Amino acid sequence: MTKKPSSITNITLNKTRLAEDQKNDILSLDLNFKIEGGIREVFNPKMWEIAYNKHDNLFRMSIFVTLKEGRRKFSQTKYVRKAPLFWTRSPKIPFRIWVSIIKDDTPFYPQTVEEAKSLLFDVNKIIEIKPYDLKRGNHNLYADIQVSWGKHYYTEQEEIKSKSDTIDVYF
Repeated sequence: MTKKPSSITNITLNKTRLAEDQKNDILSLDLNFKIEGGIREVFNPKMWEIAYNKHDNLFRMSIFVTLKEGRRKFSQTKYVRKAPLFWTRSPKIPFRIWVSIIKDDTPFYPQTVEEAKSLLFDVNKIIEIKPYDLKRGNHNLYADIQVSWGKHYYTEQEEIKSKSDTIDVYF
């Protein structure tokens, strides 16, 4: 079980106005962050096998992103990432129990433990803001981020929060 705290690190929020966005009058923001600490450390093949043998074979993580201007919320999004454990006999994988990562309803089958951790715990999202979400003019925006997961053999239930730096955008 993990005793080391988890945290949200390396948060960046950038404006990325694409050519097609300018035509549609949509503002695109690029949000990147990593989930580090205890949860990332205990998410490994040894713990997967023990958890699988105890019928604890699905890790589910919810990510809530709220875009704000001052105290005003104008966009809320929820992302879910899942990591089902399964028995494998693949000659490419040296472990009996392995993991697939389901990200944006698309399954990924990582070849290494580091790739699995990166797929699950590194977040890179493009957030589109429509013209009716914000009025024309200058805005100071930031993202409130909340990540949570339930109790498993290798970790307790936890909720971590953080926020990005404020960026200036003209919309």
